[in-house]
Amino acid sequence: MNKISQFLKESRQEIKKVTWPTREETIRYSLMVVAASLIVAVYLGGLDYVIQEIVQIFT
Repeated sequence: MNKISQFLKESRQEIKKVTWPTREETIRYSLMVVAASLIVAVYLGGLDYVIQEIVQIFT
């Protein structure tokens, strides 16, 4: 039980040292992730479409 309480105390101390992002930073980073995901999705979707059309030409 002593090890668990020691672990929890140390964890709490470490969490206090963390520099958390502001609300604006979190929103900005989230939008960047969504935008990057959409770009990759469009790219892969386009690539899939082109490959599918090429395969249909040869079959």
